[in-house]
Amino acid sequence: MNYWLVKSEPDAYSWERFVKEGKTMWEGVRNYQARNNLKEMKKGDLVLFYHSVSAKEVMGIAKVVKEYYPDPTANDDRWVVVGLVPVDALSKTVKLEQIKKDDRLENIALVKQSRLSVMPLKKDEFDIILQLSEDQ
Repeated sequence: MNYWLVKSEPDAYSWERFVKEGKTMWEGVRNYQARNNLKEMKKGDLVLFYHSVSAKEVMGIAKVVKEYYPDPTANDDRWVVVGLVPVDALSKTVKLEQIKKDDRLENIALVKQSRLSVMPLKKDEFDIILQLSEDQ
């Protein structure tokens, strides 16, 4: 199993909307590195859902239910989407400032490549973020 983090501006697509809809096609990615990460996602992988820009916090856990396929919102077959479903909200959201303060997370893409919208996490990094949610 692999672990990931996806980012969305809450005004564009929020965790609350994702939960209400019950599933989504993660579309609109137009960065090659993020696209390549989508292509690496496998059915059953776990994904942290992060509100970017204004909120800057991890909201919940999602799961990959459909591996990559062409993005129907693109006019170019280089772009892909994956299918995601919400699994669970975090007991308390984890703010970016908490992540940045934790030395164990200093090398994650969220800190090092802040503009990347789809990024891999190691299992221990994923678990640390979940622990931060519980420790508050």
